Amino acid sequence: MGKRMSASRRGRSPGRTGSLLGATALTVGLLAGCGSDAGLKINVYYAPEDNFQSVVDDCTKASGGRYEVVYNKLPRPADGQREQMVRRLAAGDDSLDVLGLDVTWVSEFAEAGWADEWTGEAKAEATAGVLPGPLETATWNGKLYAATKNTNVQLLWYDDRLTPSPPKTWDEMIDQAKALKAQGKPGNVVFTGAQYEGLVVIYNTLVESAGGKILSDDGKSVVMDEGAIKALEMLKKVTTAGITDPSLTNSKEDEVRQAFQRGNAAFELNWPFVYASYAKEKKAELQHFKWTTYPQFEAGKPAKTTIGGYNLAVSSTSKHKAEAYEVALCLRNEKNQKFSALKDGVPPTLESLYTDTVPLDATAGVSDDNPSMDTKYPMRETILDALKNAAVRPLTPAYQNASTVLSKVLSPPSEIDPQKTAEKLKEQLADALQSKGVIP
Repeated sequence: MGKRMSASRRGRSPGRTGSLLGATALTVGLLAGCGSDAGLKINVYYAPEDNFQSVVDDCTKASGGRYEVVYNKLPRPADGQREQMVRRLAAGDDSLDVLGLDVTWVSEFAEAGWADEWTGEAKAEATAGVLPGPLETATWNGKLYAATKNTNVQLLWYDDRLTPSPPKTWDEMIDQAKALKAQGKPGNVVFTGAQYEGLVVIYNTLVESAGGKILSDDGKSVVMDEGAIKALEMLKKVTTAGITDPSLTNSKEDEVRQAFQRGNAAFELNWPFVYASYAKEKKAELQHFKWTTYPQFEAGKPAKTTIGGYNLAVSSTSKHKAEAYEVALCLRNEKNQKFSALKDGVPPTLESLYTDTVPLDATAGVSDDNPSMDTKYPMRETILDALKNAAVRPLTPAYQNASTVLSKVLSPPSEIDPQKTAEKLKEQLADALQSKGVIP
C-alpha cells in the first residue's frame, strides 16, 4: 500500500541486463527477431504511474531494437489490477510477459503457478543491494518470484509548533494528544481507520511492533498470539481516548492527509506522499511540517512498520521469458528506480539510493525541474531507518481473503473487545485460509 494504492534509482545500464541471462537469453533474443521491425513485443502489465511510460521507453531503447516494451496500464484500484491479471492468467493467456504485483500478491501468484521462479544470474541482479524488508515481499517458501520495483513505509508526521518533541511511543502520543486537546489546540491522531486495507496495515504494524503474529510463517495456520491481542488493546485504546475524529471509520490515505493539512490533527500516520502535497498546498508552512519514525509499541523497541510497494514478476505463460526477465530487470534497475522515485514519488528498494545526492540530470544543477533525493526526500534517512526494521503483511496465497476478514472484524476499531475479537479473528481467518485456488 502507498500513494499509488490510495489512488502506493542508478548504476548498471539497462542495456547490460541481457548479458546476465547468459547465452540462452541472447540466442532467444536473436531468434525472436533482429529488430523491432520483426514485431516482437514484451507486454508489461502494471498499475497507473504517471511517468512509467518513460521508463518503458528507456527499456525499449536498451534492447537495441530487439523488441518493443509495451505498457499495458491496469485499472487504478488495486482489486481491479489483480482481477484483470488473475482472469487472464487463469485462462492461460500467453500475451502477459511481465506482471506488476502488489507486495501482498506474490505468494498467491507463485502458489498458483503463474509467476516464474527467479534463479541464477537474473536472481543475483534482482536481489543485489535490495533492502531486506522489500526483498521478503518478493519471496515465497524461500524462493524468489519477483524483482522489487519500489517500496513504501509510513511515518509519523507532526507540526513542530504544536509538538516540538514528538512522541516516541503510542502511549506518549495518546498522552500528548489529550494534553493538546485540553489546551484547546488540535490534538487528534489521524490514520486510516476505514474498513479496507489501510486498517489492516495499521493493525499489522501494531502486531509486529508488539512482537506478535497473526499467521504462522508458512501462512497455513492462524496464530493470533499475545502480541496480536496487545495490538487489539492498543487499537481500542487510541480510538476510545477522545483523540480521533468521528470520520475515522471513513478515513483513507487522502482523507487523513487533508485532515492534518486543515489543522484538525496533531499527529498523522501516513505514507511519504503527504510531504509533496504539503509542499504544494501549504508551502509557507512547510518548515514546520516534520516527521519521525512510527511510534514504538514498547519504549526502547523500534516499531516494525508495515511496508507497501510493487514487485515485477515474469509470467509463467510468457512465450518470451528470456526477454521478460531482461525487461523486468531494466524497469527496476538503479537508474530507473531513481527516476521513478524522483518523478513519481515511489521510494526505491535499493539501499544505495537513499544516500544518492546526484540530481536526475547529473550535468545540470539541482532545481524543481531537476530534483535529487535530497530535495524530493528530505525524510529519506527516516524512511531508510524504518525500512531496515520493516514488517511485511502475513504471507499467504489466501491473503485477499485474510485481508477482507481482518478489515471487517476490526471495524469499527472503537468497538473492539480484545479477547472476543481475537477469538473471532482466529475462527474467521482459519476459514479464510481454507479457500482453495485463487479468489477471482
